[in-house]
Amino acid sequence: MTPNQDPRSKYPKPPLPEQHQSQPGQTDEMTPEPDHGEDTYKGSGRLEGLRALITGGDSGIGRAVAIAYAREGANVAISYLPEEQEDAKDVRRLVEEAGRQCVLLPGDLREEAQCVRVIEQTVADLGGLDILVLNAGIQHKRDKNAAISRESILEVFETNLVAPLLMMREAAPNLEPGSSVIVTASIQSFDPSPDLLDYAMTKSALMGFTRALAEEQGKRGVRVNAVAPGPIWTPLIPGTGWDEKQQHFGEDTPLGRPGQPAELAGAYVYLASEDASYVSGAVVPVTGGKHL
Repeated sequence: MTPNQDPRSKYPKPPLPEQHQSQPGQTDEMTPEPDHGEDTYKGSGRLEGLRALITGGDSGIGRAVAIAYAREGANVAISYLPEEQEDAKDVRRLVEEAGRQCVLLPGDLREEAQCVRVIEQTVADLGGLDILVLNAGIQHKRDKNAAISRESILEVFETNLVAPLLMMREAAPNLEPGSSVIVTASIQSFDPSPDLLDYAMTKSALMGFTRALAEEQGKRGVRVNAVAPGPIWTPLIPGTGWDEKQQHFGEDTPLGRPGQPAELAGAYVYLASEDASYVSGAVVPVTGGKHL
């Protein structure tokens, strides 16, 4: 039996080294490097034989989910931006080391044609689709008084909101009874930060998306749920544009530190598994103790 660990000291605590990246960011340029469960996640066959598509699956939360799903027995497809190819190759290696298939799908989901291609290629290469994880997202630090250009607003809205709608539209005909859709929401859905104004708007809207879809898709035997992460240490954070806030990221949680992507994997596994067969329209918080 593994002894209990103090959650306050399980992973690095602030202050974190100052660092900056341009979006979408690279995992190996982060200090400390995030934990995605590479050396720790052990599967138990809970998703054996299932087929999963994870958007934003090259790094951060998506990477942790891909590793966990593969070790639970699922074949995996991941979509990601072309500039994230090296991170994506690392994910493929880890998935294949678990004895599962990994399909790489580079491209920008802000393009409708790419959303269509991703679903078509996943179904063709994996032979179907059982789990759709709508995880890809983007955020930037914003100035006061909603001083955001139209172009920047559209970048966030098209990535965080339009793409999930288009992906669901294309995926729905392929989802059989027993399938699962899992949306990455955020604590920002419930406790929005002024300097993430447009991002928080999209994450709030994703809650409506999740609840409405759960009501509709339940009649087809398809479950729809969301995970609401708190402050999680991913490449998105050094790419947000924060200075001191990045160094103290996660310090304001009851556990006093940011979460690691590996600490979310179990929630995504649970929601996709038969253990959650009566769970739909739910939001699972992984927030270090912060309230939704």
